[in-house]
Amino acid sequence: MKILLIGNGAREHVIFETLARSKYKPKLYAVVGARNPGILELSEDFTVGKVTDVDLILSFAKKKNIDLVVVGPEAPLEAGVTDALEDIGIPCVGPSKSAARLETDKSFVKNLMEKYKTSGRIVSKVFDDADELCSFIDSFGKPVVIKPLGLTGGKGVKIVDPKLDGQLKSNEEAKKYGKEIIEKGISGFNKALVEERLEGEELTLQAFTDGSVVKPMPLVQDHKFAYEGDNGPFTGGMGSYSDSNHLLPFMTDEDRDAAIKVIEEVVAAMKKEGITYKGIIYGGFMLTKEGPKILEFNARFGDPEAMNVLPLLETDFVDVCQAVVNKKLSDIDIIFSNMATVCKYAVPKGYPENPVTNQKIAIKNLPKDARLYYASVDKRQDGLYMTRSRAIACVGVGKTLEEAEKIAQAALTSIDGPIHYRSDIGTRALIQKRVEHMKELRNEAKN
Repeated sequence: MKILLIGNGAREHVIFETLARSKYKPKLYAVVGARNPGILELSEDFTVGKVTDVDLILSFAKKKNIDLVVVGPEAPLEAGVTDALEDIGIPCVGPSKSAARLETDKSFVKNLMEKYKTSGRIVSKVFDDADELCSFIDSFGKPVVIKPLGLTGGKGVKIVDPKLDGQLKSNEEAKKYGKEIIEKGISGFNKALVEERLEGEELTLQAFTDGSVVKPMPLVQDHKFAYEGDNGPFTGGMGSYSDSNHLLPFMTDEDRDAAIKVIEEVVAAMKKEGITYKGIIYGGFMLTKEGPKILEFNARFGDPEAMNVLPLLETDFVDVCQAVVNKKLSDIDIIFSNMATVCKYAVPKGYPENPVTNQKIAIKNLPKDARLYYASVDKRQDGLYMTRSRAIACVGVGKTLEEAEKIAQAALTSIDGPIHYRSDIGTRALIQKRVEHMKELRNEAKN
C-alpha cells in the first residue's frame, strides 16, 4: 500500500511515524514545504513545494500510484486538495473544502450551531464594520475575546484580561484591535469575531469521524501562552499533556460526555446541510462551571495535541484511516493505551514575536525513552538549524504524568542551542492549579 502525507511539521512527523508502525508496512511518501528530517527518514520518496499547490500534489500522487492520502495541516484543506484528489479516485483522510470551513471560516460554524441549536454554544458575533463592533462591545459590558475570521495559526486571538501579560487590558483595547482587524484584513478576511470571555479551563477533544460516527480520542490540555505561568502572547501551542485515564485531572466523565455530544451534534448538523465531514475533527473547549463550551473547531489533528494521542494508538492507524474514508468507523474499535503523555516544545529564543532565525542546534545525550518530533527545522550538511517557529516537540510517555513530564523535560535539556521552552507544562504544581481553579468555579455555581 502506498500512502501520501501532506505537511511537514511535528504533527505530520508523528502521523508518519504512526503510519510506519502499521502491520501492513505501507510505503510512505510526502509532499513537504520544508525538509523535515523525521519525515524524510521514513519516506520512500518526497517532493518539496507548497503544501497548498494542488497541481503539484495531484501530479506526485498520480506519479507514485498513491492509494491513500492523509492531510496534516489546515491550509491544503482550505485549498481544496481533498476534493481534487477524490475527483481522480484517490481517497483522502481530511474533510472537503466545504466541510473544512468548520475551521477556515469561523462564521460558518457559528451560524451552523445557532441554526441547529447545538449544545456548547457561546455568545459571539462577526463584524465587518468597526463602528458596529465598538457599539456591540460597549453594550455587551463584559470582557470579550477578539479573533480574526480566517486562519492565523492560533496567533491572532486576543483576550481581555488585565492580569495577563501580552493580552488586552480592557474592552477599549479590544475595540482598537477589532478595528485593526477590519481595516487591515487578516487571512483574506476584513472581519472580526467577538465572543464572550469564558472563565474556566481549556481542553482539546479530537475525534475520528466518517460523517456519521464519531470516535473520540484521549482528552488533552494545550498551553497557548508563550511563558511560564500562562503569561505572554499567544502561540501555536507550547506543549500539552494527557492523563492515563484519558480524562484531564480537573474533569469528570460527565464533562467528557458533554464535549463529545457537542462534536456529534455538529457532525450531524453538517450532514443535514448535505456536507459529509470525514477525517479528524478537533474541538477546542472551555470547561466552565456550566460545563464545556466550544471555543473553536479545527479540521485536523492539533499541534501539539497529535503528539499526545497518536503514540498511544494501539489500533492499526491504517485500519482507522480506511474506516474513515470507507465510512465504516462503526465496524472498528479504536483503542488507546492507558498511559500519560507530556509534550513540550523547544522554540527559538524570542518566539513568537521576535524569534532568532537560522540558529544551529544539536541534540546531545537524548534519553532513550524520549521521543522527538521535528517541526520548523532544516537539516543541512553540518547539522540542524531552526527557522522562525516551533522547532522540536519533546514527548514523554509514562505510567503517570510525573513520569512522562520528567522524560519530556530531560529531552528538552538535551537540545543545545538558543532555545526557549516552558518547563512548567505537565508539572504537578501547574496541574494542581488547574484542579483548584475548577473546584472554585464549581463551588461558585453551587452557591
